Amino acid sequence: MDLVKTIIDNFSLLATLYAANYLLAFVCAVREIMNSRTSQGSIAWLLSLLLLPFPTTFVYLVFGWKFFDDYAESQIHSGRTWRLSHSEDLRIVDRGTTDDWPVLRRVAELPFLYGNAANLLVDGEETFASIFDGIARAENYILIQFYIIRDDDLGRRFADALIERAKAGVRIYLLYDDAGSHALPRHYKNRLRDNGVQIFGFNHRHPFLRLYGITRINYRNHRKNVVVDGLEAWVGGHNVGDEYLGKDPKFGRWRDTHVHVSGPAALACALMFREDWHWATGQELPARYPSEIPTPGDQPILVMPTGPADKLEDCAIAFTEVIARARERLWIVSPYFVPGIEVQTALYAASLRGVDVRILLPRKPDHMLVWLASYAHADQMVAHGIKVHRYQKGFLHQKVILCDDQIAGVGTVNFDYRSFNINFEATLWFTHKDMIDKIAAMLEADFEASYLTTEQNLKRRNYVFRLLCQGARLFSPVL
Repeated sequence: MDLVKTIIDNFSLLATLYAANYLLAFVCAVREIMNSRTSQGSIAWLLSLLLLPFPTTFVYLVFGWKFFDDYAESQIHSGRTWRLSHSEDLRIVDRGTTDDWPVLRRVAELPFLYGNAANLLVDGEETFASIFDGIARAENYILIQFYIIRDDDLGRRFADALIERAKAGVRIYLLYDDAGSHALPRHYKNRLRDNGVQIFGFNHRHPFLRLYGITRINYRNHRKNVVVDGLEAWVGGHNVGDEYLGKDPKFGRWRDTHVHVSGPAALACALMFREDWHWATGQELPARYPSEIPTPGDQPILVMPTGPADKLEDCAIAFTEVIARARERLWIVSPYFVPGIEVQTALYAASLRGVDVRILLPRKPDHMLVWLASYAHADQMVAHGIKVHRYQKGFLHQKVILCDDQIAGVGTVNFDYRSFNINFEATLWFTHKDMIDKIAAMLEADFEASYLTTEQNLKRRNYVFRLLCQGARLFSPVL
């Protein structure tokens, strides 16, 4: 009798769980229909939820469910609307450049701001020397966010620099991404907190996101942003780790790019951080905008934050707009190249217009599945007459785009579905001739350090390798 009772009891439990899973599948299906962005992706989810609700429901919660519907409220609380009107009052808006690029302005919800000075920082030593110098100059506050922070030599030097400023009375606010910095030990964070640094994970006050832990590989805060006193800021591809200084023997030289800006654009970077801080912690940072903002240079700069809280695919819209306006040259550098159909189409059209389209990618892999998918997409580009170069002197991690002599973007956006549609990212757009020339010269040197993929290369490809690449390409929407 006990055995029969146990079976019945377990059967009731299993039936309950089975019914609950179907109910959850129904909820996921309704949400997917209401929030669908592409019919192909939604149909795939709906069929999977219908035919195989377990484990599809749990996979959907990780990859498909959008958790950032309330992020727009953070933008209101952090004062983006107020900042737009205030920038008009302060007469720091470059109206001419803003009018030239209306799509970018609408995506950023900020105008081009003039009066900036900008420096191009090539590779880790130059970047972190500049950042550490800036931290040492801080008098009032430092705002910092990185996707990855490691407890290694660079990470400890970074912590020491922050602690020194905190002891001097500087207010320090530090955000890290929970997925990217999942290996950051508790003692590292506690040491910073014990010495006056306010440090939080991006998912700090969102228990459901924290419950998933590192499985929340989507919706990551991929921004790398340092702001000192609202006067200067650093944005680019580097994270805090020894490999970014070229000290990992597996990768050797780590080829990356950051920018240092001084002037009104630094305040726009501070605003971007305030939005993230408010969403992550529920706290509003004090808004301190001086009556007169220093204008140390003559460069117009647009700070463009993008992410999954955007109503549209804003990042893809912005980059597609820049690609569509290219007439002479379009140079793109990214460690990962898994573009959506809209970006592919724009690149093909640019090539057909006679534009010198070049794409620079790494020869070495760091994430094998993405690297294989990148090969499949890149080979398609070659077949359409687009020049694909592979960087040979180490690992390539920079995120740069150059369009004619009109505009260049440097930031955190990879040319893949995740950066364009899922991650929180940041791009700084430059139109000044001095910055355009420096970026062009930097990329010319990078192309010299690469080899060109030819049709002959494609024909010599091992069949098994091509099969693996095409197989990896099927996972493009979640890479």
